[in-house]
Amino acid sequence: MEWLNRLDGKIVCLDTVPIIYYMESGLHIEKLEPLFDRISKGKVNAVTSTITLLEVIVHPYRKGDIELANSYRDILLNSNNFSIVPVIDEISEKAAELRAEYNIKTPDAIQLSTAIMSNATAFLTNDSELKKIDDICVLILDDL
Repeated sequence: MEWLNRLDGKIVCLDTVPIIYYMESGLHIEKLEPLFDRISKGKVNAVTSTITLLEVIVHPYRKGDIELANSYRDILLNSNNFSIVPVIDEISEKAAELRAEYNIKTPDAIQLSTAIMSNATAFLTNDSELKKIDDICVLILDDL
């Protein structure tokens, strides 16, 4: 897992989907478990946008699964070496630039802007449409 070794000592920004895969579906778990292990041990620092919290707890709320919603809250709000970044003015402005340049959706632009403004080395997602972003290294789980 060369991609994972390159993240040691760096910041990685996580899109919503890798977190859902890790917590619920098991997709790409062979890639995500070592990443989350490195995050918990402080070998990798992780960030994500506050939009992730919104996105990950919608499904548990719909199902009435408060325990899962709380698990998401716990991993996002109480994990060492994992920070939630609020959508501040500078992130919104950078997101607008990204939307204008790459014609991407607002949530994607906010996530990517969060990565860039947080000085992340890479943005981890499974959205292959985001490969076209040149402003940051975009890692697609299916490609790793």
